[in-house]
Amino acid sequence: MDNRDEVKAFLTSRRAKLTPEQAGLHSYNRNRRVSGLRRSEVADLAGVSVEYYAQLERGNLAGVSDSVLDALARALRLDEAERAHLADLARTAGPTSRTRRRKSPAQQIRPSVARILDGMTGVPALANNARLDVVAANPLAEALFAPVFADPARPVNHARFNFLNPRARDFWLDWERAADDSVAMLRTEAGRDPYNKALTDLVGELCTRSEEFRLRWAAHDVRLHRTGRKHIRHPVVGDLHLSYDVMELPADPGLALIAFSAEAGSPDDDALKLLASWAATHHPADAVT
Repeated sequence: MDNRDEVKAFLTSRRAKLTPEQAGLHSYNRNRRVSGLRRSEVADLAGVSVEYYAQLERGNLAGVSDSVLDALARALRLDEAERAHLADLARTAGPTSRTRRRKSPAQQIRPSVARILDGMTGVPALANNARLDVVAANPLAEALFAPVFADPARPVNHARFNFLNPRARDFWLDWERAADDSVAMLRTEAGRDPYNKALTDLVGELCTRSEEFRLRWAAHDVRLHRTGRKHIRHPVVGDLHLSYDVMELPADPGLALIAFSAEAGSPDDDALKLLASWAATHHPADAVT
């Protein structure tokens, strides 16, 4: 993934998404060919020259100061995830970025983390790496994500399931959101670690095989995955609306533990208990056969 191309596409896409009204511009030519901001308007909002901003948008972020990055973020109204992505792109543009590659992400969890997962008998929990591979899962998570684990491709990967497995559209009550999220998370990781061959190979595979993925990848949207709701149509217990919380594992760079829960006494909690009872006597593959 070429850093200059990534910078150019990201800045251009953010500028195109921001209207003059959203940017707080009160005086501008209404006869515009596009709805987004012009380069000169972004430059004015960021307090830099048009020539300098044009240089940045051509992909040259090497040596750009934090103050300029902050000014760009304010001018383009970037959210937290987009600000972090811009900072990652600037860091990667540095002259020593190739010699200071990130440590390869862990591909397996430590025994102590495995014990924690197995001890969470009433809560579905799994560990993902930043490529969205499932590195480990407790039995209830395997039952909850039975269609994902039934996919013959290995390693088990959420993005590959979402875009290449037809069961994904039945599994996710809001497939569009699940698809958007998975691409945005991969794009975020690509900014952090652009020289990760496994990630590049996955993106290449999905761009080649899925038009839906390719269109989303070209949008350059990024997202932080910390907490929220997942809406699932499970083949055994029906619809589930679960909260999720992501806990990074600092001792295992690149890995995060994700736990799913429901409010006590709610229909979703009852459904999780039913799923746990079913999983105790069935193999997860039984859910999709």
